[in-house]
Amino acid sequence: MLGPNKGVQSFATLAEILSQPEIWRQCLSELESSGAIREILDEAKSRTEWTFIGCGSSFYLAEAAAASWTMMTGQRARAVPASEILLFPGMSVRAAENAQAVVISRSGRTSEAVKAAQVLSQEHRLPTLGVTCAADSQLEEACDRTIRLLAADEKSMVMTRSFSSMLLALQVLAGEKSGKTEIASSLGRLADHFAGRVRALSAQVEEFVSEHSFADYVFLGQGPFHSLAREASLKITEMSCSYSQAFHTLEFRHGPKAVVNPATCLTFFLSEAGLQAESEVRAEMHHLGGLTIAICNRANDAIRRSSDFIFELGFDGPELATLAPFIVPGQLLALFTGVKKNLNPDEPKNLSRVVILD
Repeated sequence: MLGPNKGVQSFATLAEILSQPEIWRQCLSELESSGAIREILDEAKSRTEWTFIGCGSSFYLAEAAAASWTMMTGQRARAVPASEILLFPGMSVRAAENAQAVVISRSGRTSEAVKAAQVLSQEHRLPTLGVTCAADSQLEEACDRTIRLLAADEKSMVMTRSFSSMLLALQVLAGEKSGKTEIASSLGRLADHFAGRVRALSAQVEEFVSEHSFADYVFLGQGPFHSLAREASLKITEMSCSYSQAFHTLEFRHGPKAVVNPATCLTFFLSEAGLQAESEVRAEMHHLGGLTIAICNRANDAIRRSSDFIFELGFDGPELATLAPFIVPGQLLALFTGVKKNLNPDEPKNLSRVVILD
């Protein structure tokens, strides 16, 4: 619960959310100057089946990274929770000569992630790449190579800038692998573009939350945006203890729409490739009485007519570059909803910053 003098601007979580464009710039600059991406790919030239592994937010990040990898490189990639590596290795481990494992953990100390890296390396002889925001971590010790994004680490419990920054790093890796070196420069332009918008977005989301109260939340996305829906759903559960679900957008018609009523907030992560079909679902849910949030690169007239809140990025660049900024409205919605419920987003109920098992 919040103390009597706790103002929203004093929360570390909000500061970390708002810092993301600058942190992206730092991380991208460090990746370029270190030469780490090129060194990793030189060692992985023959590896064409990539598995991205994580727990919680890092698993949803793994899903976004796997989707980005396949779409950029044309190679097969998938995401697997670390627990599946440990409990069902026969289903989840591909011990092929051309396989590469990427294990993601903000702290580098998450027990399941570290153990998964050890199992993959020692028992299955798979090359492992760790991605973390910590220095000299157990994950780094367990992996053959590690990408460290120290600037993206956080004081708060929930992952915000670490999620988006590690995603950008893996997109740079995929862009370099595909030979599309312009990806890194487009992500740099993205950071500059979003820097001028993030504080206005924060104020807009805070106002929206102050004017509405909801009983439940639904987050919807297709393709690479489905992982964002899952991550945003987790954020509002963590920071506001609200009931939330995530679905593929068009799948929501097939039963789940029964829950829609005026106390339902539906957030749509709208893709450019599927905009028409996804917008039809959004309009249908609006007609059923739900309040709709549209997160998109560019809104058309139909979106403007039947959305209660719109975040329009307006970025001229590859669509996959929009993933990182698209998650930010969901982070802000979660934070301000928690504050409205007199909860402390820096100290969510029942959570610890790192899940360490005996």
